[in-house]
Amino acid sequence: MRRMARETREHILAVAHDLFYWHSIKGTGVDTIAAAAGVAPTTLYRLFASKDDLVAAYVERASGLYKQWFLDATAEGEPADRILSLFDALIEQVQPEHCRGCPFLMAMAELPDASTKAHTLAVETKAWVRARIGELTPSDVLADQIFLVMEGIYASVQSHGADGPARQARGLVESLLRAAR
Repeated sequence: MRRMARETREHILAVAHDLFYWHSIKGTGVDTIAAAAGVAPTTLYRLFASKDDLVAAYVERASGLYKQWFLDATAEGEPADRILSLFDALIEQVQPEHCRGCPFLMAMAELPDASTKAHTLAVETKAWVRARIGELTPSDVLADQIFLVMEGIYASVQSHGADGPARQARGLVESLLRAAR
């Protein structure tokens, strides 16, 4: 089955997404991605000039998906209800069958050079999330606190699972929102 270049690119990115997310960026070679996608390495390199370009495209794609998830989770209700909806959606998102951790934190850890496009895109995504939370809160202090709780969920589920400390996040956010009123 022949695909158009745009479809092939999206297919490769979907395969790369799974491999990079579940097996690491550094631990996944371009040949592995090409084989899993069922394309020749030359096809992959025609669409992505280098692994760095592929990784940046992966982070950019993941960012778009994450932003849409975030907007969907916070679409309705008063600001406090929207934040609580975010945490309801987040606890579903971090179930072990769906989540290995935050792809943006993982990308920043694997690619610590802040001058790389992938690292920059990951940082920009985190800034976008913090800004959206800030739009739903009456103060920067509260937005920072809620953002830290969110980041803590991603960190704690790796060692304690979604039924560990992460299950306390919504209650903690409710307390922060009450205290801010």
